[in-house]
Amino acid sequence: MAHQKHLLQKWFPHTSTPFIANAPMFGFADSHLATAVTKAGGLGFIGGGFDFAKESDQLTKLDDQLSKARAELGAIAPNKLSIGVGFITFKPTGFVENVIPLIQSHRLAAVWLSFPEFDADHLPLIEGIRQAREKSNWDVKIFVQTGTVAAAMEAVKQGADVVVVQGSDAGGHQWAQGASLISLVPEVRDSLVEAGVASHTAILAAGGIVDGRGCVAALGLVPSDDILLKIGADGVVMGTRFVAATECPAPSLIKQAILSGSDGATSTVKSIRHDVFQSTDVFPRQYDGRAVIGISYDESKSGASDEEIIQRYKDAIKNGDDYRRTVWAGASIGGIKEELSASDLIKGVQQEVKSVVNRLKSI
Repeated sequence: MAHQKHLLQKWFPHTSTPFIANAPMFGFADSHLATAVTKAGGLGFIGGGFDFAKESDQLTKLDDQLSKARAELGAIAPNKLSIGVGFITFKPTGFVENVIPLIQSHRLAAVWLSFPEFDADHLPLIEGIRQAREKSNWDVKIFVQTGTVAAAMEAVKQGADVVVVQGSDAGGHQWAQGASLISLVPEVRDSLVEAGVASHTAILAAGGIVDGRGCVAALGLVPSDDILLKIGADGVVMGTRFVAATECPAPSLIKQAILSGSDGATSTVKSIRHDVFQSTDVFPRQYDGRAVIGISYDESKSGASDEEIIQRYKDAIKNGDDYRRTVWAGASIGGIKEELSASDLIKGVQQEVKSVVNRLKSI
């Protein structure tokens, strides 16, 4: 199992231990945040979007973001761009033709796929990436976000290098019928071992991790006499915590809502309503999202119609007000107390991990 501990560091040698990545939050995870995460010893991700048409404005902006990232990070790994891009894949048309050549030209280190309408939809995308990788000696790893054991094993079968196991405490979009990391990660790990693929497949835990304590819990979700050798996840992903990073371009209102939040069990809720209220209800029905309970959600519970709330949202946006905007946030929102730079955030979590592990050794 010692090999598993170092798998991600072998693939991404600039990273430090434990391995930390930011979630590729579309609109919030830009080149500024991604490069800051990578510079700090993590693996930074940009949110690449969901529109893969040749004339897509999202792809044009992504190309520009990747050029900026290369200018920032060229010295870290001259032959590749040491960040990744995450794509929302429920409408995959155009991905192979338009996305793969773009990300290949920038020599990305990682590609992250999430939210297919059907699990099988990822197969041609993964095959296309793998073919491009082999033909051009492109050292890229494929990440697939999953929310069930079955989805995780399907991703591995299709050729994923990294399975991102997302628990139900996560902020933002996720599986409507899911489970917490404490049950998902051990079963995914056991399934990888039983399938004989654990030696070359990594697991990242995502969902509700905001500090070193959560990181240790995710890394240790397999019974063991030595927490440093027999681990659950190989690293972690943090989303909500990085929204409150100084490099994240999220509006101040959203950052303040996260920093002032507490008791995520009552202050956040999983629901498709968060998307309905702001006319972004485009995800397949097997997905919903966790967000802060805001004024629109409260009005809905009090009997206001969707039409009324949608109009109020549009009016607020027209007037330049963000107060009705959905604040996607995880259930561990209460553990986020201050805005930190990506560097201080990552170093702080890693230092806390070492402290917690040392205490556990004495038990």
